[in-house]
Amino acid sequence: MPEGPPHRTPLQLVRVIGRWSMVALAVNCIVGSGIFGLPSLVAGHVGRSSPWAVLVGGLAMGVIIGCYAEVASQFTETGGHYIYVRRAFGRFAGLQVGWLNLLSRLTACGASVNLLVMSLGEFWPAAGAPVPRLVIISLLVGTLAIANYRGVASGALVSNVSVVAKLVPLAVVCAVGLGWLAAHGRTAPQLPAGDLHGWLGGMLLLFFAYGGYETALNPMGEAKDPRRDAAFALFVALIVVTFFYTALQLVVVDVLPDAPHSERPLADAARVMLGQGGAALISIGALISVYGYLSANLLSVPRGIFALAERGDFPSAFAAIHARFRTPHVSILSVALLVWGFSLFGGFAWNVTLSAVARLFYYGAVCAAVPVLRRRQPGAAGFRLPGGALLPALGVLICLVLLTRVDFSKSLILLAVILAASVNWLLVRGRGTMTQGEHA
Repeated sequence: MPEGPPHRTPLQLVRVIGRWSMVALAVNCIVGSGIFGLPSLVAGHVGRSSPWAVLVGGLAMGVIIGCYAEVASQFTETGGHYIYVRRAFGRFAGLQVGWLNLLSRLTACGASVNLLVMSLGEFWPAAGAPVPRLVIISLLVGTLAIANYRGVASGALVSNVSVVAKLVPLAVVCAVGLGWLAAHGRTAPQLPAGDLHGWLGGMLLLFFAYGGYETALNPMGEAKDPRRDAAFALFVALIVVTFFYTALQLVVVDVLPDAPHSERPLADAARVMLGQGGAALISIGALISVYGYLSANLLSVPRGIFALAERGDFPSAFAAIHARFRTPHVSILSVALLVWGFSLFGGFAWNVTLSAVARLFYYGAVCAAVPVLRRRQPGAAGFRLPGGALLPALGVLICLVLLTRVDFSKSLILLAVILAASVNWLLVRGRGTMTQGEHA
């Protein structure tokens, strides 16, 4: 087992997150805006093969989730993949992962908030105008920040309730859509099949849709039994999400007349099958889904910043714990402010692409950490992947292949974040906060 950080704040976080709350948190961190906005984008890349692409994307992500499950089962501290990579490869790699994770989550949340505003357009066409948009984003982020500021239990409760509420309308569309196809067959024109270029582009987008579960591992310092429950939560979440994503993609491409050009593909497909009431149901589901997704992220993401500060890699103020609520309140407020900014100044597609690219780096790093941690911490894992080094190597290869699809000339923010993390390392490298076995 790895040693804990050498310096901790006098106040400690409380362990109140149970196994099924962890499952709900993982599902909530995955299912946000992606399922409501991405089916049309994936159909544009892969065409009629897009349901198979979604299934393949789930299997590919399963390889990486397996690596996360093994590594996470060795730790009980707050911080997620930042502490995994830091332990395996040292402070520089840990800081890169910490910064890239922050970028990924902020842009993912920004994409979700923008989709929420678009979904409100189903009921209030003026929602996208500048002033209403500002008010909606401010109220949404502000209320969730307050709920998470006041305690991890209240944040987990919002996550638990919202994950049920978001899956119900998706289940309705799945059931109605599959029944519709059984009765009527394909009603949409046959789309052309995607080529290799389209498949790789679609996979990059699907890594946004399937990603986010890693953020649920940040608050492991507040989980009741993190070494036992982490792997369970990750695999259950993947099974649930893969089923819904594949079924819904099938419904969209077989029912919707022009799936690749739909701005709200699930709502439009529901409108074809159930009329205006179906579109309203999905739009309400999208609102609930984004609300739960943001709640889960405002619970989890600040714990990542807290972990950086707790180990001396960020200013100590971010490690402050509220005396009454026992939450990392400075980190929570900071993340809420950043989410607000990314939501206001970035659109849906821009945030999606940036988030997907950023996470490829740290997914690959966690996969590479598996064999290293096996050597450094033999017997520490509560869950162990079969096949020796095969699956971790495959996970690294998947990330490298998808990175070939990235135009880094259009990812200046990503490059700026990598540079900022490097400067961060130069500023803190001499501080004596490394745990045993780590290196600068």
